[in-house]
Amino acid sequence: MRTLLRPLVYLWAAPTTLLGLLLVGLALLSRGRVARAGGTIEVHGGWGSHLLQRLMPHGGADAIALGHIVVGQTSASLDRQREHELVHVRQCERWGPLFIPAYLCASLWAWTRGGDPYLDNVFEREASGRSGPAARD
Repeated sequence: MRTLLRPLVYLWAAPTTLLGLLLVGLALLSRGRVARAGGTIEVHGGWGSHLLQRLMPHGGADAIALGHIVVGQTSASLDRQREHELVHVRQCERWGPLFIPAYLCASLWAWTRGGDPYLDNVFEREASGRSGPAARD
């Protein structure tokens, strides 16, 4: 039964995956590397890396999942972050086109409660295997 539903999961996540495909295109136009890994497409290098370094909060991101696309700064970034990013892929499969708005709302919710919009986001806590708020130094 699960195999029969798989195409529907990809379709449900497709709006977010389309955003990821834009980064695949940018990477290919700028000497990035693309590979298939399980049920995802992984890309690193090129403009995708530049965007992760410069446009993401907290001083940049090692990797990001957009639907079934995982973009990393380097091949090593993808290796380090693969398990974490695959949790986000599964989240996108559950939430479909609502994933990005839900993620942003979760960040806003964490921030309005005095937390960190990234570390205290429920989606990030799930991907990191944490159930409670982020530990503070």
